[in-house]
Amino acid sequence: MAKQIVKTAVKQRLIPSNPFEDLQSGAIGNPERQYFVSRQEAEKIIEACPDTEWRLIFALCRYGGLRCPSEVLALRWQDVNWAESKILVTCQKTKRHEGKATRWVPLFPELLPYLRDAFEQAEPGAVYCITRYRSTNANLRTQLGRIARRAGITLWPKPFQNCRSTRESELCETFPEYVAAAWIGNSPKVARKHYLQITDEHFKRAAQNPAQSGAVLSSTEPQGATEPKQENAVFPAKNADCETVQVDAELWSAPGRIRTYDPRFRKPMLYPTELRARLSQVLLR
Repeated sequence: MAKQIVKTAVKQRLIPSNPFEDLQSGAIGNPERQYFVSRQEAEKIIEACPDTEWRLIFALCRYGGLRCPSEVLALRWQDVNWAESKILVTCQKTKRHEGKATRWVPLFPELLPYLRDAFEQAEPGAVYCITRYRSTNANLRTQLGRIARRAGITLWPKPFQNCRSTRESELCETFPEYVAAAWIGNSPKVARKHYLQITDEHFKRAAQNPAQSGAVLSSTEPQGATEPKQENAVFPAKNADCETVQVDAELWSAPGRIRTYDPRFRKPMLYPTELRARLSQVLLR
């Protein structure tokens, strides 16, 4: 903030230079505070919620990717387009940027049941989807901590932001990165720096890669499937400057040798005539 204030003073020629120019500014990512909220944990949290509105609050964060409390509390029933299965989200954080005051978010199947339940239980003429916590000093994080303890779960760091981070990581598995970023309300650059996570599921899926499994099977094939062992391997020469060199397999498999001869992996090798004598001396040493 000091850097921005003094920069304005420099532009207005009130001071000659900005002493904060070299300071790093902007948000800095902290992977240690990232946490992937699994669906099992999310369902336990939802089951422990005291009422329909709290279930909707958490579902909007975890399955809708909305910011809490600003975007969650600003959501109105008129913003829900049931026919086209999408929601118009008012973005308080990004409204200062042109064209970023609102964004459309799909009405995801995971979110639909909780939104429908809240709509059926809403009072006639209700404007907002969440009628509680209309005060600006409402502390939803504290209440979420109580719900988590009731569910037997230790509340993770930055609970609402990690819900958004988890949802965006899931969406990037199915949709292009720019699409997921548009739905969550950030840019792909910000998503890569602060939101997208590498999970244990990625490692499990990588370990089950069919190509990798095939490679393991080929390296453990039965001995009967291999070529019969040859006493000598001959590397043919392909031009006049090269001669055929016959290598004794016992020399390659002798104790203390670094390389072991295996006929399954032999490759044609060309040795110039002038190197033949020197190569033979090395092999017979």
